[in-house]
Amino acid sequence: MSKDINRRSFLKLLGGGAVATSALLTACKGNDNKTTAAKEPPKGKMTYRTNPKTGEKVSILGYGMMRLPVVGGNDAKKKEGEVTPIDQEMVNRQIDYALEHGVNYFDTSPAYCQGQSERATGIALKRHPRNKYFIATKLSNFNPETWTRKASIEMFENSLKELQTDYVDYLLLHAIGQGKDSLATFNGRYMDNGILDWLVEQREKGRIRNLGFSYHGDVKIFDLMLKWHDEGKYHWDFVQIELNYLDWNYANEINPVNTDAVYLYNELKKRNIPAIIMEPLLGGRLANVPDPIVAKMKEREPENSVASWAFRFAGTPDGVLTVLSGMTYMEHLKDNLCTYSPLKPLTKEEEAFLMEIANDIYNLNTIPCNECNYCMPCPYGIDIPAVLSHYNRCIKEGNMPNKGSQDPDYRRARRAFLIGYDRSVPRLRQASHCIGCGQCVEHCPQGIKIPEEMHRIDKFVEELKQNG
Repeated sequence: MSKDINRRSFLKLLGGGAVATSALLTACKGNDNKTTAAKEPPKGKMTYRTNPKTGEKVSILGYGMMRLPVVGGNDAKKKEGEVTPIDQEMVNRQIDYALEHGVNYFDTSPAYCQGQSERATGIALKRHPRNKYFIATKLSNFNPETWTRKASIEMFENSLKELQTDYVDYLLLHAIGQGKDSLATFNGRYMDNGILDWLVEQREKGRIRNLGFSYHGDVKIFDLMLKWHDEGKYHWDFVQIELNYLDWNYANEINPVNTDAVYLYNELKKRNIPAIIMEPLLGGRLANVPDPIVAKMKEREPENSVASWAFRFAGTPDGVLTVLSGMTYMEHLKDNLCTYSPLKPLTKEEEAFLMEIANDIYNLNTIPCNECNYCMPCPYGIDIPAVLSHYNRCIKEGNMPNKGSQDPDYRRARRAFLIGYDRSVPRLRQASHCIGCGQCVEHCPQGIKIPEEMHRIDKFVEELKQNG
């Protein structure tokens, strides 16, 4: 990879390996619904946590730069594979607002927003003094073509160039634990090429201030990393984990590939390794809960959003350094600022209440899709996240015609499901076109058996049509 590599060549190299690049790159798409009439947050009230290594104060709210606003709006129609330009003016405005209200942690990656996130982040932050913010980025060398020492080093150097900085405050080994053979994949990405040792050298030189990893999937990799930490082989300054009130006890129940957040957090806590939190809303699922659950939450906190409960849960543990949120819209930013300016930690009674809510959500039997788009694009054109989203939404909204044709509500629910399906997913992109190739399965962080779900949903749809 030469220093003058063009963007198309860079994206080609970045993707196609353990995680589908085009899927990672389209993860810029927002998953959360817009909030309405967000309150104006106060200034000077942000809650901060202390990095035990550096003593620096980090805002409990971290800005995740993977769902940035795009020209024409995030709902703008575009052709498959088309790169949609980032709305830099809006990014500048939202980052200015975030800094003004105390946010100082910004998390990006070479893979986010179709390869545009680091550049947009660098442009926006360069307009402010370097000591006013912390930059986190990742070595996203998913494609085996980028596993060579040369290619991985050039990816890191390119990150510094795009971010317009001489050093990175927080550097992560990106999404370790994924793949059919997670240990072989990890070794190929970071060990066999000597890149992990090279990154440690860059930390010693000050080009990386804190070195850590983000974890998905195989718990054996997580445990191995901490074993190395205990033995002094490699020291981790922080670790990024998925933590929310549903995954606290139910992550492994929902999907055996995943690990309960209570285990991940406690293992870091007892070693005094700061935890960076991702997926506090589970890709928006915990901001879009069924109406009966919304009613329960609003009865207790009528003025606060449903999402605020999830963010309070993620920020309450004292071992948490910052909680990341992909804030596409200003409304998201304002709502989260209100939640964390200052953070009102959950009481024991409120924690018990959220565990009850988690139990209610778990018993809905929805498919654990976060709409991250890592499974996309499907070679046969199926809009996998849209199919799963419609199915889950009908469960949440009570439009699942699964009680038999004798139920008095069956006809209404059947009609709502079928009409909604055609409106949400074009006919040529529906589950009926899945041939079961399985290409999507290894890229799903939730370990969903996607072809099986596509065939099950297609069979369900056909039965509904025949039962008209």
